Amino acid sequence: MGSATREALSNSRSALAGLGGKAQLATGEQLLAAGRVLGTSFQLRAALADPSGDRDAKLSIVNAVFASIDASARELLGVIATNVWSSEDDLLAGVEEIGIRVLAQSAPSSDIEAELFAFGAVVQSDSQLELAVGSKLGSDESKAALIERLLGAKASKQSVAIVSHLVQQPRGRRIGELLRFATSVVADEAGLAVATVTTASAISAEQLTRLTAALSANYGRGLRINHVIDPSLVGGVRVQLGDEVIDGSVASRLNELRLQLA
Repeated sequence: MGSATREALSNSRSALAGLGGKAQLATGEQLLAAGRVLGTSFQLRAALADPSGDRDAKLSIVNAVFASIDASARELLGVIATNVWSSEDDLLAGVEEIGIRVLAQSAPSSDIEAELFAFGAVVQSDSQLELAVGSKLGSDESKAALIERLLGAKASKQSVAIVSHLVQQPRGRRIGELLRFATSVVADEAGLAVATVTTASAISAEQLTRLTAALSANYGRGLRINHVIDPSLVGGVRVQLGDEVIDGSVASRLNELRLQLA
């Protein structure tokens, strides 16, 4: 991530904070929809991502093209568009992130992270489903309809909106990566980080609570834990937080021993 994008993201997040926690579901949905419009229009995307472009001209474009979206969504999109991004793709990523953060704010009582994680686990275990939501051959409309059928009655409207957007605009990312990104953004909006804890067998709620407390103390921030059971680990625990992996599993140690013997 370039320095321009880091500053643009910071400014965009500050604009979201300026809404004072009044984010609405429709605002987040409209922002993500605007991002998809930008993704399909090279001219529009280029005009808003041009680092030398005039600020007032960009605002005029946003107000003209997206006149139908609500005032909050248009205001946030205007802030995003008038900042300088390192690339056009970073601009799209910025719209996506702010849209997901708005949706997270609009559902403080819903466990969106858990819903996204659960859907990711289902997709990972079903190769046909993964192909259906990730194929370049399927239309955006058919993918959105599939997500509605799968999640509409089981998950929050916020989670459905996030997943529907991700499968329509993957930008070269696989579904697992898309869901991990969205989960991390939702957790960060709540001041948390997401850690995936994998064990060979089920552990008690008390053990999971102690592990969460220990990891939170180690990383210096609150954590939301996703627990996965994988018998192939044999024993021990593997923890993944972002790109960092702590592998204390028996399987990992056995593999290290095999490498040493080889």
